[in-house]
Amino acid sequence: MDEMTRLRELRADAPVPDRAGLAPGRERLTDAIAGNGGRRTLALRLRPMLRDWRIASLGAVVAVTAAALVITQVVGTSAPAPSAPATVVGDLDLSSPAAALNRAADHLERQEVPPEPRADQWIYTREVDAQQAQQWEELPEAIRKKIPMAYSPDQWVPYDDKAAENDASDTDYRTARESYRIAAALPEDPEALLARLREVFPTGSGPDGAPEAKDEHSFRALAVLLESYPIPPDALARIYRAMATVGGVKVTDHLIRDASGREVIAVTRKYDESDSRREILIDPVDYSYAGNRDVVTRTHEVPAPEGLAPIVQKRGEVLIDIARTHAAVVDAKGQKP
Repeated sequence: MDEMTRLRELRADAPVPDRAGLAPGRERLTDAIAGNGGRRTLALRLRPMLRDWRIASLGAVVAVTAAALVITQVVGTSAPAPSAPATVVGDLDLSSPAAALNRAADHLERQEVPPEPRADQWIYTREVDAQQAQQWEELPEAIRKKIPMAYSPDQWVPYDDKAAENDASDTDYRTARESYRIAAALPEDPEALLARLREVFPTGSGPDGAPEAKDEHSFRALAVLLESYPIPPDALARIYRAMATVGGVKVTDHLIRDASGREVIAVTRKYDESDSRREILIDPVDYSYAGNRDVVTRTHEVPAPEGLAPIVQKRGEVLIDIARTHAAVVDAKGQKP
């Protein structure tokens, strides 16, 4: 047994602080601070090289040059242990998407809208993605050199990125400044808001993939924008109210553990043509975007290249597990708040 395994087992029975119990008091406190709700969590789409939002792990990128290596890795093991089921947790009502998301929207509408970042500023984010980190570490050095990126939990992108704005090759990717202005201009009416996002983030056709049905398209478009920074709080409120109206959207009736160990709200929707679901994770205190997961909904086999055994994905297995733990506007690349 290695030292890290021993260390994890030594602390396995250590209690985790209950964020749900702290949420009501923290929310009242942050509402009183400076009149603007305290924490301002930033969101950002960090993966312009990934052409499909559903391909979120590095393994999918690496597959182009190392398919045999990546296909043999079992991505994820089992879902993190959730908190005890409870439809009402503290002041949170998780009985339905409307109950949870409309409460989040009510909170966000009370927050002061911060100024738009300056054109010369940068967006810093840090994300916990143990699966991606492990895949990167296990890659042979020769393959790493062929990949046009290196894995790092810390990322910086310029707020004003004119070169990326002019690149139309990825229909999902928008720069930080584009995302801010798209979000700020979204209409109040949920149906009109969803129609606008389906226009901004079009569905596939032909070689780009099969077209999505309306509700799946809407949920994907919402998920893409929620990864972005900046999103003003009033715009985020409109986004959450619209999300609650999308067909097939559910909310887990208890807080779940994200990749960093935090307790978060999970808003979910099963993929129409897949045995898995996408989960959008939301902080239960300030209702900011907290990450995303893909979870298997039915045990099934995934075909493998000829000569390799198929991979069995079990119900509850977490395929993608990303937690955004830090985000800020900074004045220079490499700077941390």
